[in-house]
Amino acid sequence: MQKKIKILQRPRRNRKNAAIRSLVRETRLAAADFVMPLFVIEGDRKRQAVISMPGIEKLSIDLLVKEAKEVYQLGIPAVALFPNLGNALKDKTASESTNSKGLMQRCIQALKQTVPELLVITDVAMDPYSSDGHDGVVKKGKIHNDETLPILAAMAVSQAKAGADIVAPSDMMDGRVGYIREALDNEGFLDVGILAYTAKYCSAFYGPFRDALGSAPRSGDKKSYQMDPANVREAIREARLDVEEGADMIMVKPAHTYLDVIKVLKAVVDVPVAAYHVSGEYAMIKAAAEKGWLDEERAVEEVLTAIKRAGADIIFSYFAKDFARRIHARRC
Repeated sequence: MQKKIKILQRPRRNRKNAAIRSLVRETRLAAADFVMPLFVIEGDRKRQAVISMPGIEKLSIDLLVKEAKEVYQLGIPAVALFPNLGNALKDKTASESTNSKGLMQRCIQALKQTVPELLVITDVAMDPYSSDGHDGVVKKGKIHNDETLPILAAMAVSQAKAGADIVAPSDMMDGRVGYIREALDNEGFLDVGILAYTAKYCSAFYGPFRDALGSAPRSGDKKSYQMDPANVREAIREARLDVEEGADMIMVKPAHTYLDVIKVLKAVVDVPVAAYHVSGEYAMIKAAAEKGWLDEERAVEEVLTAIKRAGADIIFSYFAKDFARRIHARRC
C-alpha cells in the first residue's frame, strides 16, 4: 500500500489552468508599454528591406507616417525616429542634423501633422550625420567630448522646433543632458522631454542597426565613450548624473542581455526607466525562428516579459507592432 504523502503547500494549484494562471500573473505586457523604432529615408513611396533585420524596412516619409498611424491605432503611444542619410550629406560636424528642411525635421513635422497625439522621440547623436561614423567630434583619432556638446544641443533644439516631444541623446558624452536641457529651456522648449541613453553599453548587438543607417565607425571603435559590458556600478553613477542634469527618463541599452542593469537602475532613480531591445537581439530571435529552432511568438513574449519583469517602464522593440497586434487580436 502506497504511503500517504502529506503536502501542505502546493504552488501548482495556482498553475493548474489558463484562467488561474492569468489571475495570478505578476507581470503583464500592454501595447502602451512600447515604443516602435522606425527608420526614415528620402524619397516617395519608397521602402528598403533591412536584410539583417527580417521584417523591418526603411521607409520614406509618406510610408513611415502611414506605418506610425497603424502603430498608434494598435495602442502603441510612441515612435522613435532614426534617419538614413546619403554620404554626401555627412561631414565631420554633422551639420545636416540642424537643417530645418532635413530628413529628420520633415519627418517629425509630417508625423505631428498627421498623428498629433503620437509621441515622437528623436535620436540625438552625431553618427547618422557624421562622415566619421562616431557619436562625437573626431580629431586625430580621438573623440572630443566638450566640442561635441554644442552640436548635440543644436540638434536637439532643431528637432524640438520641428515638433519633437522627447529628444533622446544616445551619444554617451559627459555632461550632454545638462547642456541640452539648458539649450532647450533657453529656446523656450520647457515641455520637451529628455530621454537619456544612460547605460548604453559598447555591445556586439548593434550590428544590424548600423547596417540600416550606414552609421558604423569609419575607424576605431566606441569603447572610449560607450560603457564596458562588465560594469554595473558605473551605470548607477551615469544614471544619477543624468537625473541631476535634468533627464526625465533614462535608458538601458541593450535590454535582454542587461536585465540586471535595468533592475539595479530601477531601484536607484525616481524617473521612468526605458530599455532598448536592440537590433541584434531582434535578429537572433528571427534567425533562430527561420531555422525552426524556436517558436518566435513564444520567444518574443518571454523576452519582452523578462525586460518588463526586470523593471523597465518603457520598452523600445522592433517586435512592438507585431506584439501589439497579437494583444489586439486576443481582445477581439
